[in-house]
Amino acid sequence: MNYSFKTTHKVYYVTKQIEISGAHRLELDYPSKCAQLHGHNWHITIYCKARELDRNGMVVDFSKIKACITDRLDHQIINDVIGYNPTAENIAYWCQQQVPNCYRVDVQETVGNTATYEIDEP
Repeated sequence: MNYSFKTTHKVYYVTKQIEISGAHRLELDYPSKCAQLHGHNWHITIYCKARELDRNGMVVDFSKIKACITDRLDHQIINDVIGYNPTAENIAYWCQQQVPNCYRVDVQETVGNTATYEIDEP
């Protein structure tokens, strides 16, 4: 008989919701009022995961996530911080790059307008 056993792996997840206020202007190849400096109250959700917890028993400390994102973006001109066209998609990518163990970021620019960046792992 051939017995097949399913191997299970533990994964820990944490989610942090952040609200930041900031201004940006988009660099677009078509006319748009968004090319002018304007502000938003962005709602950003950071998703992190790890197979093992750190020595403190965490995936990543919530205060570290805050420091990586809020402390750097809140009440800033986002163009000056991220260094490239600050679309919601690019802000999501930038946030993912800042936070350890982050695999997904949702950036809600306005109600009904959300961009997601997610690492696509096999």
